[in-house]
Amino acid sequence: MAAERAFIPLQIAVLTVSDSRTAQNDTSGQLLAQRVLAGGHQVYAQRIVPDDIYRIREALSIWIADPACAVVLTTGGTGVTGRDGTPEAALVLFDKTIEGFGEMFRSLSYAQIKTSTLQSRALAGVANGTYLFCLPGSPNACATAWDLLISEQLDYRTRPCNLVELMPRLLER
Repeated sequence: MAAERAFIPLQIAVLTVSDSRTAQNDTSGQLLAQRVLAGGHQVYAQRIVPDDIYRIREALSIWIADPACAVVLTTGGTGVTGRDGTPEAALVLFDKTIEGFGEMFRSLSYAQIKTSTLQSRALAGVANGTYLFCLPGSPNACATAWDLLISEQLDYRTRPCNLVELMPRLLER
């Protein structure tokens, strides 16, 4: 029997992308920050930016440039309207895309919202050794992503494998 692994707490940033959310009504950002803390991790930073590709990219770039920030969770801006630009902001920063995340997220979301899940452009990737997850703006979508996908992959104890154990090798060339 394999020995139990010790939990490794991570520094996780939360970025809300919205033209209308404030610190007082940012339910999705608050939910993610609460889940991060409840999961034993630390909130590295939390911020709200407008749905503008360059403002999103600026916030992401600052965080992924800091080796202390292991993960960034974004919420909002993943739809198909003209102002939804989170995927476009993030994709150019990715060194690798984690295709399975978006696929799994939409599959899990189908049970809750049926075919409306096809409107989601949720995605994940690795940027400068930092995991980046781009989630829809609804609290239910954020809960689904964290509870059913992200939390287990950010737990070093998850077997047979998890994203944490790969972190020392993310910057290999």
